[in-house]
Amino acid sequence: MDSIDYAKSYKPAGSPVNIIDDQFLADYGVRLLIKRDDLLHKHISGNKWRKLKYNLSEAVQQNHHTVLTFGGAYSNHLAATAFACNKVGVESIGVVRGDDDAQNPTLNFLRSNSMRLKFVSRTDYRKKGDDDFIEDLKNEFGNCFMIPEGGANGLGVRGCAEILPEVEESFDVVCCAAGTGTTLAGLALSLQENQKLIGFPALKGGGFLEQEMQRLIDESRLKPAMNFRFELNTDYHFGGYAKMKPELFSFIQGFQERNAIPLDPVYTSKMMFGVYDLVQNGHFTRGTTILAIHTGGLQGWEGMIQRGVV
Repeated sequence: MDSIDYAKSYKPAGSPVNIIDDQFLADYGVRLLIKRDDLLHKHISGNKWRKLKYNLSEAVQQNHHTVLTFGGAYSNHLAATAFACNKVGVESIGVVRGDDDAQNPTLNFLRSNSMRLKFVSRTDYRKKGDDDFIEDLKNEFGNCFMIPEGGANGLGVRGCAEILPEVEESFDVVCCAAGTGTTLAGLALSLQENQKLIGFPALKGGGFLEQEMQRLIDESRLKPAMNFRFELNTDYHFGGYAKMKPELFSFIQGFQERNAIPLDPVYTSKMMFGVYDLVQNGHFTRGTTILAIHTGGLQGWEGMIQRGVV
């Protein structure tokens, strides 16, 4: 299969932008739009589609028959990669942090899409960027095309840089959740004059993402149109990655009831909670239009339920 087939087969017409009709926001003079990248594809949704677009094309262009990537046992990235590779006829290998679990819905989905799994301890997983660890993987699996955890490389940034140019509506501020900083890097590259980007890390201690975002921008070899305005807000991680608290769960339920838009439990929900909290605390001036990016990840609910978190 040639390199353009992935984009042709799975390139949607673009995700819609919904206007959030909320009296709470209106009272503060703030307009909220949400870019529904969760609707890009059922299994390759949100920023995962964006990050895989150029990575898989590059893999096929280089005549690789196997893609190897990394993630946790409930990883959205692994799920999207397994499905996409299976559909375009490329073998996939997932290096998984932690142990096997026959009840894990994500791991079962990976297997159903023919992804081979290698489970490693958390200690070994931290070595995933080390030369010796990578060399051991090459010795075991051969010369695979390797995609970093979460699709965090320059090719992933290039895909995410295509999000904002699809938006026809005017906006002042872009808000997006962050795990690796790849999506933030792509958004930063496509900001226009007088627009600002706010990133909301989904993990505790996410301050490192500002430096990581710049590294990814450099790796992409794309240049921002100008010196972009950026703010990293680390106040809405709710205790850490994939952690859930009652107030966050209640917010997710209320948001879906009012707007008929589901939020994932790990990323976009925390960002959206943060947006509403910042609005209430006067962070945005009256007349501000916010564009929130829904990065998908709804498959994460199955893991939350299986673990008894919700």
